Amino acid sequence: MFGRTLVRLILAGAFSTLALAAHAQAFPGRPAPDFTLTDVSGKRVQLADFRGKYVVLEWNNPSCPFVQKHYDSGNMQALQKRFTAVNVAWLTINSTAMSHREFRKPDDLAAWMKERQGAPTALMLDPDGKVGHAYDARATPHMYVIDPKGTLIYAGAIDDKRSSNPADVKTATNYVVAALNDAMAGHVVGIGHTTAYGCSVKYAD
Repeated sequence: MFGRTLVRLILAGAFSTLALAAHAQAFPGRPAPDFTLTDVSGKRVQLADFRGKYVVLEWNNPSCPFVQKHYDSGNMQALQKRFTAVNVAWLTINSTAMSHREFRKPDDLAAWMKERQGAPTALMLDPDGKVGHAYDARATPHMYVIDPKGTLIYAGAIDDKRSSNPADVKTATNYVVAALNDAMAGHVVGIGHTTAYGCSVKYAD
């Protein structure tokens, strides 16, 4: 199972359609770079498939204490369930290189998410880092919000509590929620860009 899925992951990475260089595109107000990845079950997932919906991108690494903060508190799962229930696509991406000790095989990553009762629309691996670099994803979690026209409207931290303490979730201002609420109400997003916090993305290079 892992072998077949890994081959699909590599092929998907080889044929990823990334519009322009990261620093030219992955910034609020610009078109979100398109991509194609394979999820942990071996299914092909393309960003363009979700045109017409709001999309959240979540960079993930289960070994990162900052990711653990949001999953151990139940915060990330609650956000996934809240927004997928209103037709938002939530795409969770792990760009950890296969050569890194924190890399998880597709089945292992799927099991981790299932144990935590996570509910992303898709859970995908980006082992060659092409998608992560296209978005200039630097941390886990690094969050992005894309509007139904395919425009990036938020990029940065999940919230304003730059700690790994799960207790801080309760008093944090969540930037992803704020961006989605603003956009869905027809308003200009109040905060479109912040500096992400967390662990560094474990890229191959």
